[in-house]
Amino acid sequence: MKLVIGLGNPGAEYINTRHNVGFMVADAFNTKIRSTKSEFRNKSQIQIFKSQNFMNESGSFVKDITIRYSLLPINLYIVHDDLDIKLGEYKIQLGHGPKDHNGIKSIDEALGTDQYWHVKIGVDNRPLDDKPMGIEYVLQNFTDEERVILDRVIREVASKLDNI
Repeated sequence: MKLVIGLGNPGAEYINTRHNVGFMVADAFNTKIRSTKSEFRNKSQIQIFKSQNFMNESGSFVKDITIRYSLLPINLYIVHDDLDIKLGEYKIQLGHGPKDHNGIKSIDEALGTDQYWHVKIGVDNRPLDDKPMGIEYVLQNFTDEERVILDRVIREVASKLDNI
């Protein structure tokens, strides 16, 4: 079994923020697997969750869910925003989270490792000459133009996750 866990912040005020892109992917992936059930593949082998904690406290949720399902970290796919990656791009890689992401740091500490799958969604669309601080930027809403780009990436990532 594999777990896909989307990171974000609970609450209506955070729904369209950059920090909640993990929730957006989890929702899209959940819709995708429910609408494309195949008799040849048991989709129940993939469970999808959205962290119930605020981003910076994601570790306890991830650890609890990992224990509940008796899984090793290698079977986790943590979906999160990444300011080191440009909007419109993404990376899926084992280990090596972003340089400065408190949600990922919390998970690394709770699990005692970074050797789980990082599904990194690029959210950086800041102008080069006027970059707001990351902590402020990730709590801003996406613009309508950015959502067009992001929605394409979300669909691509949901398709990739469908093949894990």
